[in-house]
Amino acid sequence: MFTGIVESTGLVAAIKAEGTNLTFSIESTLASELKIDQSVNHNGVCLTVTSVADGSYTVTAVDETLKKTNLGQFAIGDRVNLERCMPANGRFDGHIVQGHVDQTGVCTNVQDLNGSWLFDFQYDADMDVDPNNRNITVEKGSICINGVSLTVFNSQYDSFRVTIIPYTYEHTNFRNLKAGDVVNLEFDILGKYIKKMLAGYR
Repeated sequence: MFTGIVESTGLVAAIKAEGTNLTFSIESTLASELKIDQSVNHNGVCLTVTSVADGSYTVTAVDETLKKTNLGQFAIGDRVNLERCMPANGRFDGHIVQGHVDQTGVCTNVQDLNGSWLFDFQYDADMDVDPNNRNITVEKGSICINGVSLTVFNSQYDSFRVTIIPYTYEHTNFRNLKAGDVVNLEFDILGKYIKKMLAGYR
Protein backbone atom coordinates (compact mmCIF):
# COMPACT_ATOMS: atom_id res chain seq x y z
CA MET A 1 0.00 0.00 0.00
CA PHE A 2 1.13 3.52 -0.83
CA THR A 3 0.05 7.07 -0.05
CA GLY A 4 0.70 8.95 -3.28
CA ILE A 5 3.48 11.02 -1.72
CA VAL A 6 6.37 10.73 -4.18
CA GLU A 7 9.73 10.15 -2.51
CA SER A 8 11.94 10.69 -5.51
CA THR A 9 12.07 10.51 -9.27
CA GLY A 10 14.07 7.92 -11.14
CA LEU A 11 15.63 7.87 -14.59
CA VAL A 12 14.80 5.13 -17.08
CA ALA A 13 18.32 3.97 -17.96
CA ALA A 14 17.59 0.84 -20.01
CA ILE A 15 14.62 -1.08 -21.42
CA LYS A 16 14.78 -4.76 -22.35
CA ALA A 17 12.03 -6.73 -24.08
CA GLU A 18 11.54 -10.24 -22.73
CA GLY A 19 8.73 -11.89 -24.67
CA THR A 20 5.68 -9.68 -24.13
CA ASN A 21 7.20 -8.17 -20.98
CA LEU A 22 9.47 -5.16 -20.56
CA THR A 23 12.23 -4.96 -17.96
CA PHE A 24 13.25 -1.47 -16.91
CA SER A 25 16.53 -0.43 -15.34
CA ILE A 26 15.88 2.59 -13.12
CA GLU A 27 18.61 4.89 -11.82
CA SER A 28 17.59 6.41 -8.48
CA THR A 29 18.97 7.64 -5.17
CA LEU A 30 16.56 5.14 -3.59
CA ALA A 31 18.39 2.19 -5.15
CA SER A 32 20.80 1.74 -2.24
CA GLU A 33 17.84 1.37 0.13
CA LEU A 34 15.99 -1.21 -1.93
CA LYS A 35 16.11 -4.99 -1.81
CA ILE A 36 14.96 -7.75 -4.12
CA ASP A 37 11.22 -8.58 -3.85
CA GLN A 38 10.40 -5.10 -2.51
CA SER A 39 7.39 -3.31 -4.02
CA VAL A 40 7.91 0.16 -5.44
CA ASN A 41 5.33 2.45 -7.01
CA HIS A 42 6.38 3.63 -10.49
CA ASN A 43 4.15 6.37 -11.93
CA GLY A 44 1.35 4.83 -9.88
CA VAL A 45 2.13 1.21 -10.81
CA CYS A 46 3.25 -1.24 -8.13
CA LEU A 47 6.23 -3.25 -9.45
CA THR A 48 8.56 -5.74 -7.78
CA VAL A 49 12.30 -5.09 -7.56
CA THR A 50 14.09 -7.99 -9.29
CA SER A 51 17.71 -6.88 -8.93
CA VAL A 52 19.70 -4.09 -7.32
CA ALA A 53 23.03 -2.67 -8.51
CA ASP A 54 25.10 0.38 -7.65
CA GLY A 55 22.73 3.30 -8.07
CA SER A 56 20.10 1.39 -10.05
CA TYR A 57 17.60 -1.46 -9.90
CA THR A 58 15.35 -3.41 -12.24
CA VAL A 59 11.64 -4.12 -12.41
CA THR A 60 9.50 -6.00 -14.95
CA ALA A 61 6.11 -5.00 -16.32
CA VAL A 62 3.97 -7.77 -17.82
CA ASP A 63 1.86 -7.40 -20.96
CA GLU A 64 -1.37 -6.66 -19.04
CA THR A 65 0.32 -3.83 -17.15
CA LEU A 66 1.78 -2.40 -20.35
CA LYS A 67 -1.65 -2.40 -21.99
CA LYS A 68 -3.41 -0.57 -19.15
CA THR A 69 -0.76 1.97 -18.13
CA ASN A 70 1.70 4.40 -19.71
CA LEU A 71 4.72 2.21 -18.86
CA GLY A 72 4.78 0.84 -22.39
CA GLN A 73 5.49 4.38 -23.62
CA PHE A 74 8.60 4.78 -21.48
CA ALA A 75 11.75 5.78 -23.31
CA ILE A 76 15.34 5.89 -22.10
CA GLY A 77 15.86 9.17 -20.26
CA ASP A 78 12.26 9.51 -19.05
CA ARG A 79 11.62 10.53 -15.46
CA VAL A 80 9.39 8.30 -13.32
CA ASN A 81 7.77 9.07 -9.97
CA LEU A 82 8.82 6.65 -7.20
CA GLU A 83 7.36 5.72 -3.83
CA ARG A 84 8.20 2.80 -1.58
CA CYS A 85 5.49 0.97 0.36
CA MET A 86 4.11 2.75 3.38
CA PRO A 87 5.64 1.49 6.65
CA ALA A 88 3.23 0.12 9.27
CA ASN A 89 3.98 3.08 11.55
CA GLY A 90 3.83 5.66 8.76
CA ARG A 91 1.47 8.60 8.30
CA PHE A 92 -1.23 8.91 5.64
CA ASP A 93 -0.02 12.19 4.21
CA GLY A 94 -1.82 11.49 0.93
CA HIS A 95 -4.60 8.90 0.56
CA ILE A 96 -4.90 5.11 0.23
CA VAL A 97 -3.14 4.16 -3.00
CA GLN A 98 -2.92 0.51 -4.06
CA GLY A 99 -0.58 0.91 -7.01
CA HIS A 100 -3.24 -0.67 -9.23
CA VAL A 101 -3.91 1.70 -12.13
CA ASP A 102 -7.56 1.78 -13.19
CA GLN A 103 -6.99 3.34 -16.59
CA THR A 104 -5.01 5.97 -18.40
CA GLY A 105 -6.03 9.54 -19.06
CA VAL A 106 -4.74 12.39 -21.20
CA CYS A 107 -3.46 15.78 -20.12
CA THR A 108 -5.49 18.26 -22.17
CA ASN A 109 -4.13 21.57 -20.91
CA VAL A 110 -1.46 23.08 -18.66
CA GLN A 111 -1.67 26.63 -17.32
CA ASP A 112 1.13 28.44 -15.50
CA LEU A 113 -0.61 30.51 -12.81
CA ASN A 114 2.56 32.31 -11.67
CA GLY A 115 2.94 30.40 -8.42
CA SER A 116 1.11 27.17 -9.21
CA TRP A 117 0.13 25.12 -12.23
CA LEU A 118 -3.33 24.07 -13.37
CA PHE A 119 -3.61 20.71 -15.15
CA ASP A 120 -6.68 19.45 -17.01
CA PHE A 121 -7.21 15.73 -17.63
CA GLN A 122 -9.71 13.72 -19.63
CA TYR A 123 -10.42 9.99 -19.43
CA ASP A 124 -12.71 7.47 -21.12
CA ALA A 125 -15.74 7.25 -18.83
CA ASP A 126 -17.40 4.63 -21.04
CA MET A 127 -14.61 2.06 -21.01
CA ASP A 128 -16.88 -0.43 -19.20
CA VAL A 129 -20.10 -1.62 -20.79
CA ASP A 130 -21.91 -1.30 -17.44
CA PRO A 131 -22.23 2.43 -16.64
CA ASN A 132 -22.40 1.57 -12.92
CA ASN A 133 -18.78 0.39 -13.12
CA ARG A 134 -17.32 3.45 -14.80
CA ASN A 135 -14.64 5.35 -12.94
CA ILE A 136 -15.70 8.64 -11.38
CA THR A 137 -14.24 11.64 -9.59
CA VAL A 138 -15.94 13.86 -7.02
CA GLU A 139 -15.34 17.50 -6.17
CA LYS A 140 -12.56 17.82 -3.58
CA GLY A 141 -12.03 14.05 -3.72
CA SER A 142 -8.73 12.23 -4.14
CA ILE A 143 -7.11 11.01 -7.34
CA CYS A 144 -3.72 9.44 -8.00
CA ILE A 145 -2.04 10.70 -11.18
CA ASN A 146 1.26 9.05 -12.15
CA GLY A 147 1.58 8.01 -8.51
CA VAL A 148 0.90 11.48 -7.07
CA SER A 149 -1.96 11.97 -4.59
CA LEU A 150 -3.94 15.05 -5.62
CA THR A 151 -7.26 16.78 -4.93
CA VAL A 152 -9.85 16.98 -7.71
CA PHE A 153 -11.80 20.06 -8.65
CA ASN A 154 -14.05 20.91 -11.59
CA SER A 155 -15.14 17.26 -11.51
CA GLN A 156 -17.01 16.37 -14.71
CA TYR A 157 -18.35 13.15 -16.26
CA ASP A 158 -15.08 12.37 -18.01
CA SER A 159 -12.66 15.12 -16.96
CA PHE A 160 -11.27 17.00 -13.98
CA ARG A 161 -8.64 19.51 -12.90
CA VAL A 162 -5.88 19.57 -10.31
CA THR A 163 -3.57 22.31 -9.07
CA ILE A 164 0.13 21.61 -8.57
CA ILE A 165 2.16 23.55 -6.02
CA PRO A 166 5.80 24.46 -6.75
CA TYR A 167 7.25 21.72 -4.50
CA THR A 168 5.27 18.96 -6.25
CA TYR A 169 6.06 20.46 -9.64
CA GLU A 170 9.80 20.44 -8.96
CA HIS A 171 9.99 17.03 -7.24
CA THR A 172 7.84 14.92 -9.58
CA ASN A 173 7.60 14.39 -13.32
CA PHE A 174 4.71 16.87 -13.49
CA ARG A 175 7.34 19.40 -14.56
CA ASN A 176 7.75 17.40 -17.78
CA LEU A 177 4.03 16.89 -18.41
CA LYS A 178 2.44 18.63 -21.38
CA ALA A 179 -0.84 18.59 -23.26
CA GLY A 180 -1.32 15.29 -25.09
CA ASP A 181 0.71 13.20 -22.64
CA VAL A 182 -0.82 9.99 -21.29
CA VAL A 183 -0.96 9.55 -17.50
CA ASN A 184 -1.84 6.69 -15.15
CA LEU A 185 -5.00 7.15 -13.08
CA GLU A 186 -5.97 5.34 -9.90
CA PHE A 187 -9.35 6.45 -8.59
CA ASP A 188 -10.13 6.64 -4.86
CA ILE A 189 -10.56 3.10 -3.49
CA LEU A 190 -13.12 4.24 -0.89
CA GLY A 191 -15.20 5.91 -3.56
CA LYS A 192 -15.05 2.78 -5.73
CA TYR A 193 -16.33 0.57 -2.92
CA ILE A 194 -19.13 2.99 -2.01
CA LYS A 195 -20.18 3.30 -5.65
CA LYS A 196 -20.23 -0.49 -5.98
CA MET A 197 -22.37 -0.91 -2.85
CA LEU A 198 -24.85 1.72 -4.01
CA ALA A 199 -25.09 -0.07 -7.35
CA GLY A 200 -26.13 -3.25 -5.54
CA TYR A 201 -23.00 -5.21 -6.60
CA ARG A 202 -24.38 -5.57 -10.12
